[in-house]
Amino acid sequence: MIARATSPHSLVELATERASVRLGHNAFTRHQLDGETIAGAARAFREFRHVMDRHHVAVYRAVATSAAREARNRHTLLERIRRKSGLELEVISGAEEARLVRAAVLAALGPGLSPRLIFDLGGGSLELNFLRDGRVERGLAFPLGAVRLMETYGLDGAISEDAFSRLRHHILSLLRSAMPSPPSLAGALAVACGGNAEALAQLAPAPRVGGMATLNLRLLRERLWHILERDVPGRMKSFGVRRDRAEVMGIAAIVLTTLGGWLSLRSLVVPGVGVREGVLLELLAAQYSPPEPVEARERARVLLNGARWFARRLQYDMKHAEQVRRLAVSLFDQFRPMHRLAPELRLVLELAAVVHDVGHFVSRKSHHRHGEYLVRNGEIPGLGGWRRDMVACLVRYHNSKSDPQSDHKVYEALETRRRRQVRVLTSFLRLAEKLASDHQGAVQQVEVDVDGRNAIFRIQVRGGTHLDLAGLARKAGLFEREFRLKAVFRRAQLKEKVA
Repeated sequence: MIARATSPHSLVELATERASVRLGHNAFTRHQLDGETIAGAARAFREFRHVMDRHHVAVYRAVATSAAREARNRHTLLERIRRKSGLELEVISGAEEARLVRAAVLAALGPGLSPRLIFDLGGGSLELNFLRDGRVERGLAFPLGAVRLMETYGLDGAISEDAFSRLRHHILSLLRSAMPSPPSLAGALAVACGGNAEALAQLAPAPRVGGMATLNLRLLRERLWHILERDVPGRMKSFGVRRDRAEVMGIAAIVLTTLGGWLSLRSLVVPGVGVREGVLLELLAAQYSPPEPVEARERARVLLNGARWFARRLQYDMKHAEQVRRLAVSLFDQFRPMHRLAPELRLVLELAAVVHDVGHFVSRKSHHRHGEYLVRNGEIPGLGGWRRDMVACLVRYHNSKSDPQSDHKVYEALETRRRRQVRVLTSFLRLAEKLASDHQGAVQQVEVDVDGRNAIFRIQVRGGTHLDLAGLARKAGLFEREFRLKAVFRRAQLKEKVA
């Protein structure tokens, strides 16, 4: 999966590729990857590298899970992939795999949904994570992956009643040995990950939850024998699935229905995310900034609330100020790999955006100077020292009426590195203020691509809204000087979704 980051919390998917290699073939039974499998994986990675190069990928992570963990000759696989594609493949632990899946699921569900169970059914293992209030209460891992069971029991076609009984007994034995008194999750939110869960949710759907597919376990039990009695070609034809999915979907259905009965589950939410999305989220977080401690986040919240309180007293336009703040931090985030400013300076930019127009309280004429004075001499709760001086400078320079000058007392008093930071932050604030100059919130999103010496700003606006591209170009002078890039502004073209 290839994506462009538009903020620390937003990704735009650009491309996805999938290669059916079946890395787990022989890995779970003989603990050995055969030569054909390794060659197929190397070819897939070489193609992945071509796609990455076409999209100018700057940061990547490639991970291998249970099949590579169990294969004794995994180093041959890693070396072949490195030699053929130049990509470094990392074998991750089961705990790391579960953590990445959990991160992807929680991000997909959002704050409004709190799962009691997240489980991931892969080729080699079944991972269960019981949660409470978003935290892992207990984690369990079982050797119950679909490929492992298929090769262990020789179930590569239709499944008889006898084979079904033996497999179900094996699954229940492992579950009961790990948790003799399982919790009843009737009515609780449970999440299933993995390609088999996604395929089975199409065959036994339930009403969607939060826009996500849901698997009806009762309906799956009713349709179980429609799956098991067919051979692989029959499943491919009847259910419209690939061969590799048709081979294991019957086994996956047995695992899911058995697990559902053991935990009294009625349905499973299937968000369609897994390790891949978890890796991508971590790359996003690492690219922009390290996670802030709770104390820093709380302090930022207090400072922003204080700035809003101060601005309300001076009769500011709240809707306009918040739009400027949103756009300014989006630009800060997208250029983070170039400016490398600390997260605390992102907060300085937010504070300045909130109060940038408070000078109107004194007079519309020279409001940028009046605003600087008010920030410097007013009482914004918690704001002081160099942060207050930087916010005051940003307010003074936000509308291009005045550029940073060495004879400006507040600016001149800053350290040399702080002056450079003021110029960079001011360049973002000026562009954001111009983008929001209609005071109607027409600009919905700005995405930036750096192509050679050009920074291309693609601006998405509500239909029928005029976009002052010439005015934006005039406001971009400071940005162009600081980043040594030519700013190019374009109205974004709406992309049609193609099935």
